[in-house]
Amino acid sequence: MQITETDIPGVLILETPVFRDGRGYFQETFRRDALLAAGIRYEWTQDNLSVSAKNVIRGLHYQVGQPQAKLVRAVHGAVFDVAVDIRRSSATFGKHVAVRLAAGDGRALLIPPGFAHGFAALEPETAFLYKVDASYFPQGDRTILWNDLKLDIPWPVAETDAVLSEKDRKATPFVSAEIFD
Repeated sequence: MQITETDIPGVLILETPVFRDGRGYFQETFRRDALLAAGIRYEWTQDNLSVSAKNVIRGLHYQVGQPQAKLVRAVHGAVFDVAVDIRRSSATFGKHVAVRLAAGDGRALLIPPGFAHGFAALEPETAFLYKVDASYFPQGDRTILWNDLKLDIPWPVAETDAVLSEKDRKATPFVSAEIFD
């Protein structure tokens, strides 16, 4: 496994080999011993899968009370994936990491607790898989407005084309969001 640091400490790009032949490809999407050897010690407790139409934007989501680490990847299609640092005491507070993740590219993004997370589906029927280290906690569920100008995220989907849930439409602006100290 190859690990690449991003501009925000703790947010990592993990790459595993992809073995291709005439039948398709094979890759290991999760290998606990390799993560432990790399110093990644989260205890993953839940897997989630979302399937989205092109231009669906999900996020920016996070939980208070039970913040989650996430290990995310596209298993069909591709996403523009974003992690926003919402730890007030962090030197990178309000900054984001954005990466393209595509099925078969061998890439995953590791997002530690204290980040809001979202993605834009770049292809039809994009399937996005993520592991979390804490179960869903509905009372702590929060959403920051995906296109908040203060965050300056270069979303590849025009606002007029974005497909949003009601929850994401009614999200909180970053300046008003309940964040981590």
